[in-house]
Order: sequence, then C-alpha cells, then structure tokens
Amino acid sequence: MNAKSIVTHLLSSAGITINGNAPFDLKVHDNRFFTEAITKGSLGVGESYMKNYWDCEAVDEFFTKLLLANLDNKIKKDFAFKAQILLARLTNLQRPDKSFENGSHHYDIGNDLFERMLDKRLTYTCAFWDNAATLDEAQENKLDLTCRKLNLRPGMHVLDIGCGWGSFAHYAAAQYGVRVTGITISQEQVALGKERCKGLPVDIRLMDYRALNEEFDAIVSLGMFEHVGYKNYRTYMEVAHRCLKDNGLFLLHTIGGNVPNAFTDRWLDKYIFPNAMIPTMGLIGQSFEGLFVMEHWQNFSVDYDKTLLAWYNNVLGNWDRLKSKYDQQFFRMWKYYLLSCAASFRARKSQLWQMVLSKNGVAGGYRFKNAKSVSPKYLSATY
Repeated sequence: MNAKSIVTHLLSSAGITINGNAPFDLKVHDNRFFTEAITKGSLGVGESYMKNYWDCEAVDEFFTKLLLANLDNKIKKDFAFKAQILLARLTNLQRPDKSFENGSHHYDIGNDLFERMLDKRLTYTCAFWDNAATLDEAQENKLDLTCRKLNLRPGMHVLDIGCGWGSFAHYAAAQYGVRVTGITISQEQVALGKERCKGLPVDIRLMDYRALNEEFDAIVSLGMFEHVGYKNYRTYMEVAHRCLKDNGLFLLHTIGGNVPNAFTDRWLDKYIFPNAMIPTMGLIGQSFEGLFVMEHWQNFSVDYDKTLLAWYNNVLGNWDRLKSKYDQQFFRMWKYYLLSCAASFRARKSQLWQMVLSKNGVAGGYRFKNAKSVSPKYLSATY
C-alpha cells in the first residue's frame, strides 16, 4: 500500500473521510501530506498543516476522533523520534542552563499576542468554569479556588513558582492581603508582570526555581511543572520542601498524562514547548515521597478544553490586530496548537490536576472553604 492508501485506511477506522463533507473530515490540498504523515507521524501532520497541505473545518473534532481511535499509536515511530527518546533519557533537557532557552521560545513570543488571547488578568493556565459565563469569570474562579485551597490570610508571604505575568500574584495580593514573590524564566513576563502589579506587595523575579532558598507561608505553582522534566522532579519537590514553612501548604497545578513519556508530542516539542514533559500520577507521587503529605487532589481537565477554545476564539477575533506582526503560517501553527490540545483534553488523554500538599499532614484533616469568602477590605483592586 502507498502512503495515501495507508492514511486513508487509518483515518477511515476513526470515522474520518478524506475530502468528505463532515466538519471533522480532511480536505487534502497537496498529496505530500500523506507521505509526511506516514514518515514523520505527528510532526509531519502538524508541519503539513502549517504548509496548508490539508485543512479541516473542525480541527478540534478531527483530533478528538483521531485520539479516541488511538491512531497516534498506530503510526510507526521513525528513527529521528527514537533518537529523540534516547536523548531525553541520556541527558537532562531541563537543566538550569537550558531552562531560560526553553522559556523564551514560547513565553517571549510577544506580550501583544497573549494580551489578545488571554483573559484580562493574563492567566495562561486552565480556567475553572463552574458557574462562569466568560473567560474572565472562569479564570477568577480558578484564582480564587487556588487561594481558598491554600487557606490564605492577610499578612502571609506566598511563593509563586512560574508566576507568568503575575495574574495569581496580583489577585492574591489584592483580594487576600498577602505578599507574593513570583519567579519566571521569561524576561517579557517579568517586565509586564512588574508593571501590572505596581502598588501591590508583589516581587516578580527572573530566576530558575533551583536558585530559591527562602522561607514562605505558602507555595503555589500554576502550569509550570510541565517544564520541569522527570529528571528534576525530586529536585523541584526538595526546593518546595525547603522553602515551605512547617505548617504551610503547597498547591501544585499541572497538566497530567495517563501514561509516562520522556517528553511531549514531537510537533509541540519543536514549535510550542521545547523539552516539555507531561507528568503522570505515579511520577508525581514518587517525586514527593518522604517530603510531603497528599491532602487533596482534584481533576478538572474538561475545563481545559473550554479554556483552549476560548483562547482560540480570542485569537481569531483579534487576528486583524495581530496579522501585521504574525504571518499566516504562524496563525495556522497557533490554531493547530490550541485546537489539537483542546482535543486531547476532550478525548481524556490529557488531565488537569490541582493537588494540595503539606509537610507534616494537617492536624485534624485538610479543609478549604467551598465558597468565596473575601474581606471587603481587599475588593478594591481592578484591571
């Protein structure tokens, strides 16, 4: 069988028709797509989409069907992919001298893009959509949920590992009266984060988490653990342990996977998040054994599907304001990124976990308030 026949057969097994009429059917514009898909797997599929070799009315639905049929596991891995796996196992791709390089590849693309894509607070992590009608409301829900899980009180000093543009730092300082130290490896995030947090007890620093050696009342990390890498998980947890006071809480918010892999999807690794790795429950559990007590674990992965669609719709709606800086190939790359990731959560191949850890176990058991309970004193800050 030739490449076209093989791909047609594989897609047909997932209910997808080449040049069919359903929204999830592929429209092939260039037959080079078939060879790219067979020889390079997910990397070839993504690159051929960027080159406009194929298109689809509903890219997210296409990938949902593909993932539910497990087609990603049915295409033979090529030599380059096997070499990449070996490299990930032999070397530390997230070592300190690589961390800033990894971060700048994605987070320093341009603040203008993220300002158009994200909510008003620039929260680049999964929102929490319970009782929320808009992205702004859903992200505020997530930030407040996080604060409540940490049992924040005025006067506490909180560490935010991977603080982004300071959305959590700003919210926690303004709404809960705490002091926040945030760290990131993105220069663009530091510059804008400092500007957005002016007037609040927030300190945003450009630094790698391994350089931390201070003590905090609570620690939070929202969407950063995916960049740590399994060879550094224990180090990461040891840093959190030494920086957390004995009676403090540590909230870890991360994408999770069902099976362990040394790194993420090949296309995502090359174009979006270099050297990222999605952890599993087992790997996370092993990393903090003897250091922390698991107090609470929540999965709201389906909320990430809705969050990614909201981000895509924001980019689409603002493209006329962005296209003078970002070309059409970039748009197709970004669309592919957001919609394929949405499909991964919809197909339940990817998860979103929030876990609360303590150093010695919370006396009497861990509890957090299920409803917002914020003092009016801290309700004045706006964006």
